[in-house]
Amino acid sequence: MSTNKIALITGGSRGLGKNMAIRLAEQGHDVIITYHANKEAADDVVAELAAKGAQAAALQLDVSDFNSLSAFLQDVAGMLQSKWSKDKFDFLINNAGIGATIPFEKVTENDFDRFMNVHFKSVYFLTQRALPMMNDKGRIINISTGTTRFCAPGYSVYASMKGAIEVFTRYVAKDVGARGITANVLAPGPIETDFNNAAIRNNPERKAVMASMTALGRVGQAADIGGIVAFLCSEDAGWISGQRIEASGGVNL
Repeated sequence: MSTNKIALITGGSRGLGKNMAIRLAEQGHDVIITYHANKEAADDVVAELAAKGAQAAALQLDVSDFNSLSAFLQDVAGMLQSKWSKDKFDFLINNAGIGATIPFEKVTENDFDRFMNVHFKSVYFLTQRALPMMNDKGRIINISTGTTRFCAPGYSVYASMKGAIEVFTRYVAKDVGARGITANVLAPGPIETDFNNAAIRNNPERKAVMASMTALGRVGQAADIGGIVAFLCSEDAGWISGQRIEASGGVNL
């Protein structure tokens, strides 16, 4: 039976979530990732984690479907029991998300509800319902965005939901502190992944403009983020709670 700590990462089959899973595995932890539709990509990540000596598993989760949360947590409980002979995990990383650039005047109620369900409602209630399944001295990490601090065209609905997450995280930190669990927000700046239809990667002009806005002179990569998550899950980060940590290369200073 493994004595490693176990992380649950939503949206772990690609991009930032995949890098978080890899870095946690490199720190000696086991990982459960979720995927929305691409089971093959998720299985590839599980194989990559296994090659690093971690026990890993992938579960399907559609965070836009609020009614699926209860069944998903039953799946998590079943996986913990069958693979690890445990009934609890240690780290919850709410990473799954969707991206879209929608001008404020064109945001529909449908868009609003979709972003709220994915980025706020599912995070709120998954956290609430997962807490009884978490060990004391665990970690909760929510993913926000640099655009809660500065404004980017077309991000009014996305950033508003992430702003709600930042307030929520402070309340969670207060509520779970007695159990020795920390809760923090990690807010990436512009990152070159396939998020939001690879909006940065597919647009060299936009990428160059964003790079010029950072103190370090480049846009971020997925590898810039995973190590921060691994640190926040470490013993060394045990005194950090209720904080918003921006990882943006010093954008818009």
